Amino acid sequence: MRWETDWISGHARLTPEQIALIDGESKARITYRELNESASRIAYRLLQKGIKKGDRIAFLSPNDISYFELLFACAKMGAIFIPINYRLNQNEIIYILENAEASMVFYHEDLQAVADSVKAAMPQAIWIDLKHEYREWLAGSEKWMEDAEIALDDPWVMIYTGGTTGLPKGVVLSHKNILANALNTIVSWKISARDITYTILPLFHTGGLNAVTMPVLYAGGTAIIGKQFTAEETLRIVAEEKVTILLLVPTMHHMVIHSPLFATIDLSHKPIFVSGGAPCPLPIYDAYQNRGIPFKEGYGLTEAGPNNFYLSPEEAMQKKGSVGRAMIHNQVTLCDEQGEAVPVGEVGEIVIEGPHVFAYYWNNPEATAQTVKNGKLYTGDLGRCDEEGYFYIVGRKKEMIISGGENIYPLEIEKVLQNHPDISEAVAVGVPDEKWGEKVVAYVVLREGGEQPAAEQLIAYCHQYLARYKTPKEFIFLEEMPKTPVGKIDKKLLVASYSEQAGKK
Repeated sequence: MRWETDWISGHARLTPEQIALIDGESKARITYRELNESASRIAYRLLQKGIKKGDRIAFLSPNDISYFELLFACAKMGAIFIPINYRLNQNEIIYILENAEASMVFYHEDLQAVADSVKAAMPQAIWIDLKHEYREWLAGSEKWMEDAEIALDDPWVMIYTGGTTGLPKGVVLSHKNILANALNTIVSWKISARDITYTILPLFHTGGLNAVTMPVLYAGGTAIIGKQFTAEETLRIVAEEKVTILLLVPTMHHMVIHSPLFATIDLSHKPIFVSGGAPCPLPIYDAYQNRGIPFKEGYGLTEAGPNNFYLSPEEAMQKKGSVGRAMIHNQVTLCDEQGEAVPVGEVGEIVIEGPHVFAYYWNNPEATAQTVKNGKLYTGDLGRCDEEGYFYIVGRKKEMIISGGENIYPLEIEKVLQNHPDISEAVAVGVPDEKWGEKVVAYVVLREGGEQPAAEQLIAYCHQYLARYKTPKEFIFLEEMPKTPVGKIDKKLLVASYSEQAGKK
Protein backbone atom coordinates (compact mmCIF):
# COMPACT_ATOMS: atom_id res chain seq x y z
CA MET A 1 0.00 0.00 0.00
CA ARG A 2 2.25 2.75 -1.30
CA TRP A 3 0.07 5.64 -0.11
CA GLU A 4 0.55 4.51 3.52
CA THR A 5 4.34 4.31 3.37
CA ASP A 6 5.39 6.80 0.67
CA TRP A 7 4.00 9.83 2.48
CA ILE A 8 6.71 12.16 1.20
CA SER A 9 5.01 12.03 -2.21
CA GLY A 10 1.80 13.14 -0.48
CA HIS A 11 3.51 16.28 0.80
CA ALA A 12 4.93 16.89 -2.69
CA ARG A 13 1.37 16.77 -4.00
CA LEU A 14 -0.25 18.90 -1.27
CA THR A 15 2.43 21.50 -0.51
CA PRO A 16 5.05 21.18 -3.26
CA GLU A 17 6.76 24.53 -2.64
CA GLN A 18 6.86 24.27 1.15
CA ILE A 19 10.46 24.12 2.40
CA ALA A 20 11.20 20.65 3.75
CA LEU A 21 14.94 20.87 4.44
CA ILE A 22 17.55 23.60 4.87
CA ASP A 23 21.29 22.92 4.80
CA GLY A 24 22.64 24.56 7.95
CA GLU A 25 25.99 25.39 6.31
CA SER A 26 25.15 26.39 2.71
CA LYS A 27 21.61 27.62 3.57
CA ALA A 28 20.34 25.76 0.48
CA ARG A 29 16.61 25.17 0.68
CA ILE A 30 14.88 21.99 -0.54
CA THR A 31 11.13 21.94 -1.16
CA TYR A 32 8.94 18.89 -0.62
CA ARG A 33 8.61 18.58 -4.41
CA GLU A 34 12.39 18.59 -4.82
CA LEU A 35 12.91 16.13 -1.97
CA ASN A 36 10.35 13.74 -3.42
CA GLU A 37 11.88 13.98 -6.90
CA SER A 38 15.38 13.32 -5.53
CA ALA A 39 14.12 10.31 -3.56
CA SER A 40 12.39 9.01 -6.71
CA ARG A 41 15.58 9.29 -8.78
CA ILE A 42 17.61 7.49 -6.09
CA ALA A 43 14.96 4.73 -5.81
CA TYR A 44 15.13 4.20 -9.57
CA ARG A 45 18.93 3.91 -9.47
CA LEU A 46 18.79 1.49 -6.53
CA LEU A 47 16.52 -0.73 -8.58
CA GLN A 48 18.91 -0.52 -11.54
CA LYS A 49 21.75 -1.61 -9.25
CA GLY A 50 19.82 -4.74 -8.31
CA ILE A 51 18.57 -3.60 -4.90
CA LYS A 52 15.37 -5.38 -3.91
CA LYS A 53 12.75 -4.98 -1.22
CA GLY A 54 14.27 -5.93 2.14
CA ASP A 55 17.89 -5.30 1.12
CA ARG A 56 19.96 -3.30 3.58
CA ILE A 57 21.36 0.08 2.50
CA ALA A 58 24.04 1.50 4.84
CA PHE A 59 24.82 5.20 5.09
CA LEU A 60 28.13 6.51 6.44
CA SER A 61 28.10 10.29 6.68
CA PRO A 62 27.93 13.31 8.96
CA ASN A 63 24.57 15.08 9.01
CA ASP A 64 23.62 15.87 5.42
CA ILE A 65 20.55 16.50 3.25
CA SER A 66 21.30 13.23 1.45
CA TYR A 67 20.22 11.33 4.59
CA PHE A 68 16.63 12.14 3.73
CA GLU A 69 16.92 11.68 -0.01
CA LEU A 70 18.11 8.12 0.54
CA LEU A 71 15.78 7.48 3.50
CA PHE A 72 12.69 8.32 1.43
CA ALA A 73 14.10 6.45 -1.59
CA CYS A 74 14.23 3.34 0.61
CA ALA A 75 10.61 3.98 1.64
CA LYS A 76 9.53 4.02 -2.00
CA MET A 77 11.04 0.67 -2.95
CA GLY A 78 11.11 -1.25 0.34
CA ALA A 79 14.83 -1.25 1.18
CA ILE A 80 16.02 -0.95 4.80
CA PHE A 81 17.97 2.23 5.61
CA ILE A 82 20.87 1.85 8.07
CA PRO A 83 22.51 5.06 9.29
CA ILE A 84 25.93 4.22 10.76
CA ASN A 85 27.85 6.06 13.45
CA TYR A 86 30.82 7.23 11.40
CA ARG A 87 32.79 7.96 14.59
CA LEU A 88 33.14 4.26 15.35
CA ASN A 89 36.45 2.58 14.65
CA GLN A 90 37.05 0.39 11.60
CA ASN A 91 36.31 -2.93 13.32
CA GLU A 92 33.04 -1.64 14.82
CA ILE A 93 31.85 -0.41 11.42
CA ILE A 94 32.81 -3.71 9.81
CA TYR A 95 30.87 -5.61 12.49
CA ILE A 96 27.70 -3.60 11.77
CA LEU A 97 27.98 -3.97 8.00
CA GLU A 98 28.58 -7.70 8.28
CA ASN A 99 25.84 -8.20 10.85
CA ALA A 100 23.36 -6.31 8.65
CA GLU A 101 24.61 -8.05 5.50
CA ALA A 102 24.57 -4.67 3.77
CA SER A 103 24.08 -4.80 0.00
CA MET A 104 25.17 -1.22 -0.60
CA VAL A 105 27.12 1.42 1.35
CA PHE A 106 26.92 5.15 0.70
CA TYR A 107 29.71 7.28 2.16
CA HIS A 108 30.55 10.97 2.43
CA GLU A 109 33.70 12.32 0.83
CA ASP A 110 34.98 13.46 4.23
CA LEU A 111 35.07 9.78 5.21
CA GLN A 112 37.02 8.49 2.21
CA ALA A 113 39.81 7.13 4.42
CA VAL A 114 37.30 5.31 6.64
CA ALA A 115 35.56 3.83 3.60
CA ASP A 116 38.86 2.71 2.09
CA SER A 117 39.81 0.93 5.32
CA VAL A 118 36.48 -0.92 5.47
CA LYS A 119 35.90 -1.82 1.79
CA ALA A 120 38.30 -4.77 1.81
CA ALA A 121 36.20 -6.48 4.50
CA MET A 122 32.97 -5.95 2.51
CA PRO A 123 33.87 -6.72 -1.13
CA GLN A 124 30.38 -8.05 -1.83
CA ALA A 125 28.76 -4.67 -1.10
CA ILE A 126 28.34 -1.93 -3.70
CA TRP A 127 30.09 1.26 -2.54
CA ILE A 128 28.74 4.64 -3.66
CA ASP A 129 30.42 7.97 -2.83
CA LEU A 130 28.08 10.91 -2.28
CA LYS A 131 30.31 13.38 -4.14
CA HIS A 132 30.45 11.75 -7.58
CA GLU A 133 28.23 8.79 -8.52
CA TYR A 134 25.40 9.76 -6.15
CA ARG A 135 25.35 13.30 -7.59
CA GLU A 136 25.13 11.82 -11.08
CA TRP A 137 22.09 9.85 -9.95
CA LEU A 138 20.41 13.03 -8.71
CA ALA A 139 21.14 14.81 -11.99
CA GLY A 140 19.40 12.11 -14.02
CA SER A 141 15.88 12.36 -15.36
CA GLU A 142 14.65 8.83 -14.58
CA LYS A 143 12.30 8.49 -11.63
CA TRP A 144 10.76 5.70 -9.62
CA MET A 145 7.31 5.12 -11.09
CA GLU A 146 6.36 1.69 -9.79
CA ASP A 147 3.74 1.05 -7.13
CA ALA A 148 5.72 -1.17 -4.75
CA GLU A 149 3.87 -3.58 -2.49
CA ILE A 150 5.02 -2.28 0.88
CA ALA A 151 3.05 -2.82 4.08
CA LEU A 152 3.13 -0.75 7.25
CA ASP A 153 4.73 -3.67 9.11
CA ASP A 154 7.62 -3.88 6.63
CA PRO A 155 10.96 -2.65 8.00
CA TRP A 156 12.12 0.81 6.95
CA VAL A 157 15.02 1.81 9.23
CA MET A 158 17.55 -0.14 11.28
CA ILE A 159 19.48 1.80 13.93
CA TYR A 160 22.29 0.11 15.80
CA THR A 161 22.34 0.71 19.54
CA GLY A 162 25.50 1.90 21.22
CA GLY A 163 26.40 -1.53 22.54
CA THR A 164 26.92 -0.40 26.15
CA THR A 165 25.93 -3.88 27.35
CA GLY A 166 27.75 -5.82 24.62
CA LEU A 167 27.87 -5.87 20.83
CA PRO A 168 25.63 -3.36 19.02
CA LYS A 169 22.15 -4.59 18.17
CA GLY A 170 20.23 -3.58 15.07
CA VAL A 171 16.90 -2.10 16.15
CA VAL A 172 14.46 -2.70 13.28
CA LEU A 173 11.83 0.03 12.94
CA SER A 174 8.91 -0.60 10.61
CA HIS A 175 6.98 2.01 8.65
CA LYS A 176 4.28 1.65 11.29
CA ASN A 177 6.72 2.29 14.15
CA ILE A 178 8.05 5.51 12.61
CA LEU A 179 4.58 6.67 11.55
CA ALA A 180 3.15 5.96 15.02
CA ASN A 181 5.96 7.88 16.70
CA ALA A 182 5.38 10.82 14.35
CA LEU A 183 1.61 10.83 14.96
CA ASN A 184 2.09 10.39 18.71
CA THR A 185 4.46 13.34 18.80
CA ILE A 186 2.47 15.60 16.47
CA VAL A 187 -0.76 15.16 18.42
CA SER A 188 0.72 15.18 21.92
CA TRP A 189 3.30 17.92 21.36
CA LYS A 190 0.97 19.93 19.05
CA ILE A 191 3.46 20.04 16.17
CA SER A 192 2.27 21.53 12.84
CA ALA A 193 3.47 22.58 9.39
CA ARG A 194 4.44 25.92 10.93
CA ASP A 195 7.17 24.28 13.02
CA ILE A 196 10.85 24.59 12.20
CA THR A 197 13.42 22.41 13.92
CA TYR A 198 17.21 22.55 13.96
CA THR A 199 18.66 19.05 13.78
CA ILE A 200 22.21 19.12 15.14
CA LEU A 201 22.10 15.80 16.97
CA PRO A 202 23.65 13.08 14.77
CA LEU A 203 21.18 11.53 12.35
CA PHE A 204 22.65 8.07 12.93
CA HIS A 205 21.05 8.31 16.38
CA THR A 206 17.33 7.99 17.01
CA GLY A 207 17.31 11.36 18.80
CA GLY A 208 18.54 13.13 15.68
CA LEU A 209 16.42 11.22 13.19
CA ASN A 210 13.16 10.32 14.91
CA ALA A 211 12.62 12.43 18.03
CA VAL A 212 11.74 15.76 16.38
CA THR A 213 12.93 15.72 12.75
CA MET A 214 10.63 13.02 11.34
CA PRO A 215 7.53 14.25 13.24
CA VAL A 216 8.13 17.80 11.94
CA LEU A 217 8.54 16.50 8.37
CA TYR A 218 5.45 14.31 8.67
CA ALA A 219 3.52 17.40 9.81
CA GLY A 220 4.80 19.26 6.74
CA GLY A 221 7.21 21.52 8.62
CA THR A 222 10.87 22.36 8.04
CA ALA A 223 14.07 20.75 9.32
CA ILE A 224 17.39 22.61 9.27
CA ILE A 225 20.24 20.10 9.10
CA GLY A 226 23.38 21.07 11.03
CA LYS A 227 26.69 19.27 10.71
CA GLN A 228 28.94 20.43 13.57
CA PHE A 229 27.58 21.69 16.89
CA THR A 230 28.71 24.92 18.46
CA ALA A 231 26.64 26.84 20.98
CA GLU A 232 27.05 30.13 19.13
CA GLU A 233 26.04 28.77 15.72
CA THR A 234 23.05 27.01 17.28
CA LEU A 235 21.83 30.23 18.87
CA ARG A 236 22.34 32.20 15.63
CA ILE A 237 20.39 29.67 13.55
CA VAL A 238 17.57 29.54 16.10
CA ALA A 239 17.32 33.35 15.99
CA GLU A 240 17.78 33.88 12.23
CA GLU A 241 15.59 31.02 11.00
CA LYS A 242 12.99 31.44 13.74
CA VAL A 243 13.37 27.83 14.88
CA THR A 244 10.35 26.82 16.97
CA ILE A 245 11.60 23.60 18.59
CA LEU A 246 14.96 21.86 18.91
CA LEU A 247 16.38 18.91 20.81
CA LEU A 248 19.81 18.92 22.45
CA VAL A 249 21.49 16.63 24.96
CA PRO A 250 22.34 18.11 28.41
CA THR A 251 26.00 18.65 27.49
CA MET A 252 24.92 20.84 24.57
CA HIS A 253 22.45 22.77 26.75
CA HIS A 254 25.25 23.38 29.23
CA MET A 255 27.36 24.93 26.45
CA VAL A 256 24.42 27.00 25.17
CA ILE A 257 23.55 28.59 28.50
CA HIS A 258 27.22 29.39 29.19
CA SER A 259 27.75 31.01 25.79
CA PRO A 260 28.14 34.83 25.99
CA LEU A 261 25.64 35.03 23.14
CA PHE A 262 22.92 33.39 25.23
CA ALA A 263 22.30 36.53 27.28
CA THR A 264 21.97 38.93 24.36
CA ILE A 265 20.61 37.21 21.24
CA ASP A 266 17.01 37.91 20.25
CA LEU A 267 14.89 34.85 21.01
CA SER A 268 11.65 36.75 21.43
CA HIS A 269 9.84 34.30 19.16
CA LYS A 270 10.04 31.85 22.12
CA PRO A 271 11.63 28.70 20.67
CA ILE A 272 11.14 25.57 22.77
CA PHE A 273 14.41 24.00 23.87
CA VAL A 274 14.06 20.28 24.62
CA SER A 275 16.56 18.10 26.49
CA GLY A 276 16.92 14.36 25.95
CA GLY A 277 19.44 11.53 25.89
CA ALA A 278 20.25 11.80 29.59
CA PRO A 279 18.72 13.37 32.73
CA CYS A 280 19.10 17.15 32.70
CA PRO A 281 20.71 19.04 35.63
CA LEU A 282 18.32 21.47 37.31
CA PRO A 283 20.59 24.54 36.83
CA ILE A 284 19.85 24.26 33.09
CA TYR A 285 16.12 24.63 33.84
CA ASP A 286 16.89 27.73 35.88
CA ALA A 287 19.05 29.32 33.15
CA TYR A 288 16.29 29.01 30.53
CA GLN A 289 13.63 30.14 32.99
CA ASN A 290 15.65 33.23 33.94
CA ARG A 291 16.02 34.06 30.24
CA GLY A 292 12.28 33.57 29.66
CA ILE A 293 12.80 30.75 27.16
CA PRO A 294 10.50 27.68 27.16
CA PHE A 295 12.32 24.51 28.16
CA LYS A 296 11.31 20.93 28.86
CA GLU A 297 12.79 17.48 29.25
CA GLY A 298 11.96 14.24 27.44
CA TYR A 299 12.69 10.55 27.61
CA GLY A 300 13.05 8.03 24.84
CA LEU A 301 14.97 5.09 23.49
CA THR A 302 15.69 3.66 20.06
CA GLU A 303 13.37 0.70 20.65
CA ALA A 304 10.36 2.90 21.42
CA GLY A 305 9.83 5.74 19.04
CA PRO A 306 11.83 7.31 20.74
CA ASN A 307 9.14 9.63 22.14
CA ASN A 308 6.96 8.45 25.00
CA PHE A 309 5.96 11.42 27.15
CA TYR A 310 4.65 14.96 26.83
CA LEU A 311 5.34 17.88 29.16
CA SER A 312 4.50 21.49 28.38
CA PRO A 313 7.17 24.13 29.14
CA GLU A 314 4.88 25.56 31.82
CA GLU A 315 4.55 22.16 33.51
CA ALA A 316 8.30 21.61 33.18
CA MET A 317 9.02 24.55 35.48
CA GLN A 318 6.45 23.34 38.02
CA LYS A 319 7.61 19.71 37.82
CA LYS A 320 11.35 20.12 37.39
CA GLY A 321 13.00 16.82 36.53
CA SER A 322 9.80 15.23 35.20
CA VAL A 323 9.52 13.94 31.63
CA GLY A 324 5.74 14.36 31.74
CA ARG A 325 2.78 12.10 31.17
CA ALA A 326 2.47 9.23 28.69
CA MET A 327 1.54 10.39 25.17
CA ILE A 328 -1.80 9.73 23.51
CA HIS A 329 -1.02 6.47 21.68
CA ASN A 330 1.10 4.63 24.22
CA GLN A 331 0.90 3.22 27.71
CA VAL A 332 3.63 3.32 30.35
CA THR A 333 3.68 1.12 33.45
CA LEU A 334 6.25 0.89 36.23
CA CYS A 335 6.81 -2.74 37.15
CA ASP A 336 8.60 -4.70 39.87
CA GLU A 337 10.79 -7.77 39.32
CA GLN A 338 7.67 -9.96 38.91
CA GLY A 339 6.22 -7.68 36.23
CA GLU A 340 3.53 -6.30 38.54
CA ALA A 341 2.74 -2.56 38.65
CA VAL A 342 4.30 -0.78 41.62
CA PRO A 343 2.31 1.62 43.84
CA VAL A 344 2.30 5.35 43.10
CA GLY A 345 5.55 6.99 44.19
CA GLU A 346 7.62 3.81 44.19
CA VAL A 347 10.43 3.00 41.77
CA GLY A 348 9.85 0.42 39.04
CA GLU A 349 11.11 -0.59 35.61
CA ILE A 350 9.62 1.46 32.77
CA VAL A 351 7.49 -0.84 30.58
CA ILE A 352 6.06 0.60 27.35
CA GLU A 353 3.25 -0.51 25.05
CA GLY A 354 2.15 1.02 21.76
CA PRO A 355 2.44 0.89 17.97
CA HIS A 356 5.73 2.81 18.11
CA VAL A 357 7.55 -0.05 19.88
CA PHE A 358 10.20 -1.56 17.60
CA ALA A 359 9.67 -4.66 15.50
CA TYR A 360 12.67 -6.79 16.54
CA TYR A 361 16.46 -6.89 16.86
CA TRP A 362 18.07 -7.90 13.58
CA ASN A 363 19.12 -11.58 13.58
CA ASN A 364 18.84 -11.67 17.37
CA PRO A 365 15.64 -13.43 18.49
CA GLU A 366 17.09 -14.12 21.95
CA ALA A 367 17.64 -10.44 22.71
CA THR A 368 14.23 -9.60 21.25
CA ALA A 369 12.54 -12.16 23.53
CA GLN A 370 14.36 -10.76 26.58
CA THR A 371 13.27 -7.20 25.80
CA VAL A 372 9.73 -7.61 24.44
CA LYS A 373 7.38 -9.83 26.45
CA ASN A 374 3.69 -10.16 25.59
CA GLY A 375 3.95 -7.10 23.37
CA LYS A 376 5.45 -4.98 26.16
CA LEU A 377 8.88 -3.36 25.96
CA TYR A 378 10.93 -3.78 29.14
CA THR A 379 13.29 -0.81 28.88
CA GLY A 380 15.75 -1.53 31.68
CA ASP A 381 15.20 2.06 32.85
CA LEU A 382 13.84 2.89 36.28
CA GLY A 383 11.26 5.54 37.05
CA ARG A 384 8.62 6.70 39.48
CA CYS A 385 5.27 8.36 38.97
CA ASP A 386 3.61 10.94 41.23
CA GLU A 387 -0.09 11.11 42.11
CA GLU A 388 -0.82 13.43 39.18
CA GLY A 389 0.61 10.98 36.62
CA TYR A 390 3.93 12.74 36.00
CA PHE A 391 6.87 10.42 35.43
CA TYR A 392 10.43 10.89 36.67
CA ILE A 393 13.45 8.94 35.42
CA VAL A 394 15.53 7.48 38.24
CA GLY A 395 18.25 5.76 36.20
CA ARG A 396 19.26 2.54 34.50
CA LYS A 397 18.35 -0.74 36.16
CA LYS A 398 21.86 -2.03 35.46
CA GLU A 399 23.41 1.14 36.92
CA MET A 400 21.59 0.81 40.24
CA ILE A 401 24.12 0.50 43.04
CA ILE A 402 23.55 -1.99 45.86
CA SER A 403 25.66 -0.99 48.84
CA GLY A 404 25.26 -2.79 52.15
CA GLY A 405 21.97 -4.21 50.91
CA GLU A 406 20.52 -0.77 50.10
CA ASN A 407 19.39 0.26 46.61
CA ILE A 408 21.02 3.50 45.49
CA TYR A 409 20.04 5.39 42.34
CA PRO A 410 22.97 7.36 40.87
CA LEU A 411 20.77 10.06 39.37
CA GLU A 412 19.62 11.18 42.83
CA ILE A 413 23.25 11.74 43.86
CA GLU A 414 24.14 13.43 40.58
CA LYS A 415 21.34 15.97 40.89
CA VAL A 416 22.51 16.94 44.37
CA LEU A 417 26.14 17.37 43.29
CA GLN A 418 25.20 19.33 40.16
CA ASN A 419 23.44 21.89 42.36
CA HIS A 420 26.71 22.61 44.21
CA PRO A 421 27.88 26.14 43.25
CA ASP A 422 31.36 24.98 42.22
CA ILE A 423 30.34 21.90 40.22
CA SER A 424 29.47 21.79 36.52
CA GLU A 425 29.03 18.04 35.93
CA ALA A 426 28.84 15.06 38.25
CA VAL A 427 28.48 11.32 37.76
CA ALA A 428 27.96 8.65 40.40
CA VAL A 429 28.98 5.05 39.73
CA GLY A 430 29.17 1.87 41.76
CA VAL A 431 32.49 0.06 42.07
CA PRO A 432 33.28 -3.23 43.86
CA ASP A 433 34.00 -2.96 47.58
CA GLU A 434 34.97 -5.76 50.00
CA LYS A 435 32.96 -4.37 52.90
CA TRP A 436 29.83 -3.01 51.23
CA GLY A 437 29.64 -5.09 48.05
CA GLU A 438 29.64 -1.85 46.10
CA LYS A 439 30.55 1.69 47.05
CA VAL A 440 29.56 4.99 45.48
CA VAL A 441 32.28 6.94 43.67
CA ALA A 442 31.56 10.40 42.27
CA TYR A 443 33.36 11.90 39.28
CA VAL A 444 33.20 15.69 39.25
CA VAL A 445 34.00 18.51 36.82
CA LEU A 446 34.28 22.01 38.29
CA ARG A 447 32.53 25.05 36.90
CA GLU A 448 34.69 27.61 35.15
CA GLY A 449 36.23 29.66 37.97
CA GLY A 450 34.99 27.22 40.60
CA GLU A 451 37.16 26.22 43.54
CA GLN A 452 37.78 22.56 44.28
CA PRO A 453 36.06 21.64 47.56
CA ALA A 454 37.77 19.21 49.91
CA ALA A 455 36.23 15.74 50.12
CA GLU A 456 35.10 16.47 53.67
CA GLN A 457 33.22 19.55 52.47
CA LEU A 458 31.46 17.60 49.72
CA ILE A 459 30.52 14.85 52.14
CA ALA A 460 29.02 17.41 54.52
CA TYR A 461 27.17 19.02 51.58
CA CYS A 462 25.73 15.66 50.47
CA HIS A 463 24.62 14.84 54.01
CA GLN A 464 22.26 17.84 53.84
CA TYR A 465 20.29 16.20 51.05
CA LEU A 466 21.13 12.48 51.03
CA ALA A 467 21.10 9.58 53.45
CA ARG A 468 24.62 8.71 54.62
CA TYR A 469 24.66 5.40 52.76
CA LYS A 470 23.99 7.27 49.51
CA THR A 471 26.82 9.76 49.98
CA PRO A 472 29.86 9.01 47.79
CA LYS A 473 32.80 7.41 49.56
CA GLU A 474 35.23 8.94 47.09
CA PHE A 475 35.34 12.03 44.85
CA ILE A 476 37.49 12.14 41.71
CA PHE A 477 37.97 15.45 39.90
CA LEU A 478 38.31 15.52 36.10
CA GLU A 479 39.04 18.27 33.58
CA GLU A 480 36.17 16.93 31.46
CA MET A 481 33.89 13.90 31.36
CA PRO A 482 34.44 11.21 28.70
CA LYS A 483 31.55 11.31 26.25
CA THR A 484 29.97 8.83 23.86
CA PRO A 485 29.58 9.88 20.18
CA VAL A 486 26.10 11.26 20.90
CA GLY A 487 27.25 13.39 23.83
CA LYS A 488 26.26 11.19 26.76
CA ILE A 489 28.70 10.75 29.64
CA ASP A 490 30.45 7.39 29.24
CA LYS A 491 29.87 5.77 32.63
CA LYS A 492 31.12 2.41 31.43
CA LEU A 493 34.51 3.95 30.62
CA LEU A 494 34.69 5.62 34.04
CA VAL A 495 34.03 2.34 35.85
CA ALA A 496 36.61 0.54 33.72
CA SER A 497 39.15 3.31 34.37
CA TYR A 498 38.54 3.12 38.12
CA SER A 499 39.01 -0.66 38.13
CA GLU A 500 42.19 -0.31 36.09
CA GLN A 501 43.65 2.26 38.48
CA ALA A 502 42.63 0.18 41.52
CA GLY A 503 44.39 -2.84 40.01
CA LYS A 504 47.64 -0.88 39.79
CA LYS A 505 47.61 0.05 43.47
